[in-house]
Amino acid sequence: MATKKMSKVMRGAWILSLGGLVAKILSAVYRVPFQNMVGDTGFYAYQQIYPLYGIGMTFALSGFPVYVSKQVAQARDPLAQTEVAHRALVLMTWIGLGMFAVLELGADLIARAMADAGLAPIIRSVGLMFLTMPVLSTARGYFQGTFDMSKTAISQVVEQLIRVGVILLAAWYAVQQAWGPYKMATWAMTGAFFGGVGATLIVLPAYLKATAGRRAKPTPWREYGHLLDRFVKEGGSIALFSALLILLQLVDSFTVTRGLIAQGMVPEAARALKGVYDRGQPLVQLGLVVATSLSTTLLPSLSRSVARGHWAAFKQTARQLIRFNFGLSLAAAAGLIALMPNVNRLLFGDTVLTGTLRVYTLCIVLVALINAFNAVLQSLNRFRYTSYGLVAGLVVKVLANPFLTVRYGAFGAAVATVLSLAVITVLLYIQLPHSLQGVDPRWFNLRLMLVVGPMSEAVHLVAVHMQPQNRVETLWVFIVAVPLGVVLFVILGAIFHLYTVREVLAIPYGRKFMKWWQHRFGKDTHAIR
Repeated sequence: MATKKMSKVMRGAWILSLGGLVAKILSAVYRVPFQNMVGDTGFYAYQQIYPLYGIGMTFALSGFPVYVSKQVAQARDPLAQTEVAHRALVLMTWIGLGMFAVLELGADLIARAMADAGLAPIIRSVGLMFLTMPVLSTARGYFQGTFDMSKTAISQVVEQLIRVGVILLAAWYAVQQAWGPYKMATWAMTGAFFGGVGATLIVLPAYLKATAGRRAKPTPWREYGHLLDRFVKEGGSIALFSALLILLQLVDSFTVTRGLIAQGMVPEAARALKGVYDRGQPLVQLGLVVATSLSTTLLPSLSRSVARGHWAAFKQTARQLIRFNFGLSLAAAAGLIALMPNVNRLLFGDTVLTGTLRVYTLCIVLVALINAFNAVLQSLNRFRYTSYGLVAGLVVKVLANPFLTVRYGAFGAAVATVLSLAVITVLLYIQLPHSLQGVDPRWFNLRLMLVVGPMSEAVHLVAVHMQPQNRVETLWVFIVAVPLGVVLFVILGAIFHLYTVREVLAIPYGRKFMKWWQHRFGKDTHAIR
């Protein structure tokens, strides 16, 4: 029976991870055609307000559902599970209405704080999304708590498909009708609301059916205060780390345009340049999808090892998680940096702010490490220390951004982001168990440099040799350089024994690669130990 339940949990974790991965890819990819249609100023108008949507969606997708699922899973019987969900729904309704009211009534104030009064209608548009958050987050949390992950995963994908469809349709129609950037962004942001409605139509009927016939007992008001306190401490920590990059982008929304204007730029030019700076966000998102998609398969193993007291297995899995995240993120970042002028030209049509985007790309490595360290610490229930690290990094960003932006423009803002993430990375590393700190006996970092260095240099030389002059020629650079980089990473990784046999077997298609390598280079597996 226990084996069957564990199998269900693992299958559910896979389904949820896959749904989240598809949603992340959709969320990152649509920005490229969107920017191409609406230009830098239109992209700026949308991206300025995107962090407000992103924070709310993070709470609806990961923060509150994770906390609700934990409470539901611990409930003693189906009626108790329904009561937990009911209390969560009441609390989330008040939170959702409160956020809606803040954005609707405070839109003008927030827009002026962002140095652009024209953003107010877009802020009101994104506020509609919070009306769908209570039912959506509660139902998702209930199903995750009963180990039915499919409904959450399907609702995530449906939500993103509808949202992206509305955004691209609004951009296309705005071009046809010659709308201004603010009107376009206002309609594009309604995609969050319509996506939320679509996802609600997936989970609400199933939730009503699952809880039919169970009448929850009235809950005293003081119980909601206790529930809110626990949510902030437990669910809030999970949500804030999920929204880490979005929080840093929110600081940029309030400071970069204002700093560029203070530097002497006219407002219109400052807004367009902020739109160029925002190109770094989808690049980092795509890099993180590549870097962290494999590591999500290891997360359930961490919690299971802690629960069973298998500390040797915990240490081994934690090291695998950190190595996968660091190795793949460094490879992704190095490849993007080597190809950056061509990435900029192919995706966005020019090479403006290439140096700034190269610096911003370093976020891929730091966020991947932060995610790995945070997963290890949270599996040990060290929520407080991870929150302290996050707050410290945000303080660094808030303090450094205005100064560096006024002094160095968008490049300074990128440096401030990297600096703040570096602070969080160091503070979380210090909190790791001592067995995961210090010198790695396998010298993994040195091996990684021997792999990534030649790989990125080869990719860079290909791009320089081909010297593309337009988008079509640039596409051929990618057709040649990207497969070359992947092949070199795999072959050099095998030659320099980057990952152990056990680690190779842990990744998808790892066993097939092992068989191919043994067939090609001999029966022993020394080359990849």
